Amino acid sequence: MGYDLNRLSSEFRDILTKDPGPSGREQVRQVLEKALVDDGFVDAYLGPDNKEPRKILYEDPDLKFCIVAHVHEGAKNSKPHDHGSSWAIYGQAAGKTTMTEWKITKPRTDDEPAAVEEESVYEMTRGMAKLYDVGDVHSPSRSGPTRLIRIEGENLDNVERDPFVKA
Repeated sequence: MGYDLNRLSSEFRDILTKDPGPSGREQVRQVLEKALVDDGFVDAYLGPDNKEPRKILYEDPDLKFCIVAHVHEGAKNSKPHDHGSSWAIYGQAAGKTTMTEWKITKPRTDDEPAAVEEESVYEMTRGMAKLYDVGDVHSPSRSGPTRLIRIEGENLDNVERDPFVKA
């Protein structure tokens, strides 16, 4: 049986109700990987008719997690960031994203942002999903078109985040 938004959100809700912590998030990541290789799911929510760089497909009224479609047409390099008090799972549905993970080398002060140094770099390709838990600093870059599903612990439009600078 293929995935659709109702099935995916229901599975995520069941998992996160039982375990809202890191192991529950890891279970959500594993389910998302299955949906990312479901052609019907990818076509329905990330197909050629979807041109929006960020489209919230589902926001849970109780648990607050969101399922977000991201469609990017061109190249872009993002700065190191975390998700503030929240977490996110990036799921690659099409294209390739180079992800860099960063280690904080100097904490934030009232006057200066936290400094980070590169810890690891890897490629995300179709079917891969990665959990960035609370406080995990990372930066995606892409050289061409990409399509992904991101699960956010809460709508990141409403989450305050601190800046980071490369050490």
